Amino acid sequence: MNTEYDFQDIFRHFSIEGELADCEHYGEGLINETFCMTVREKRGTVRYILQKINNKLFRDVDKLMHNIRLVTEWCRKSVEARGGDPMRECLNLVLTRDGGSYYFDGSHYFRVYVFIENAVAYQSIRDPRDFYECAVAFGDFSNLLSGFDASQLYEVLPDFHNTKVRYQNFLRAVEQDVCGRRKEVQREIDWAMAHSDLCGKIVDKIATGEIPLRVTHNDTKINNVMIDKATGKAVAVIDLDTVMPGSLCYDFGDSIRFGASSAAEDEPNISKVFFRYELYEAYLRGYLSAVGNTITPQERRALPYGAILMTYECGIRFLTDYLEGDVYFRTRRAKQNIDRTHTQFKLVDDMLGCLDKMEEAAITMTGGNVCKKD
Repeated sequence: MNTEYDFQDIFRHFSIEGELADCEHYGEGLINETFCMTVREKRGTVRYILQKINNKLFRDVDKLMHNIRLVTEWCRKSVEARGGDPMRECLNLVLTRDGGSYYFDGSHYFRVYVFIENAVAYQSIRDPRDFYECAVAFGDFSNLLSGFDASQLYEVLPDFHNTKVRYQNFLRAVEQDVCGRRKEVQREIDWAMAHSDLCGKIVDKIATGEIPLRVTHNDTKINNVMIDKATGKAVAVIDLDTVMPGSLCYDFGDSIRFGASSAAEDEPNISKVFFRYELYEAYLRGYLSAVGNTITPQERRALPYGAILMTYECGIRFLTDYLEGDVYFRTRRAKQNIDRTHTQFKLVDDMLGCLDKMEEAAITMTGGNVCKKD
């Protein structure tokens, strides 16, 4: 058993009846420190996920866990209402013995989830079927929370997807030019400024009520979807640290941004980078099959702009970070943030080039599985 923390003491503070047999590091997460607890209970050996919360990133743990508790409890009730298995189809938070959502030992913050057995979270998309199942998972996540009042949630990362604010941050970095890098990236700066009309496409519609405020996951990658080991089907969405109020177009768009690209996010050879429209269609079909009729016509029409905006936003964030000295995104080589900027801007150009086709598909497509298992 890992001895860095007093796991026996931590375990005793959570509402689990049994004996802690083992606790070891688990998974490949980069933000929180994750462990798998093996517990001997009357019903047999049971596993739980224990996480030490990264309170350097999430400074207000009360607000963070407030969000997670409300969302997991709502999802559980929604799964039960449709006759599903709430212990498998959503995250289940284990409360402390005094009814809290986390335990603070004086130095560190800990939380516990029920372990979802016979499922795996892949770190990358192996084939289009995985991307389709990713879409089903996040579409279902939105569906489960369609009746939830998102205004109950805190913005644990304020203005996370407020593209207008991100653009203002970019302009400030250009003006201040603290590292003297502005001259070498003037072409990229000009491109970003020429496309600034994109910034309000979603946030303005949320402000007017044309697009409803919903619960958003804000990290809609394949490694946050549990996939059944036997069937290859999506089981549940995990990692709810960034659940906040927003638009489902953000979640849809961020999936397209990372999943429908032909190359890695930091590919230095821009000729290898292009938008894979067929993967956009596959994801769109899977998403619509799961979100059902809870999506509004206005949201459908805005889905392509969700993809464009999330990609544009990431591009200007990479460019901003380069101008500020590579202080936010981890880099392993010089100008990696500029390579990232180039890939994002190239994808935006490609998506704008087929926007009419993307919009038509979003409006007319019906959900269904086009990636059937053999």
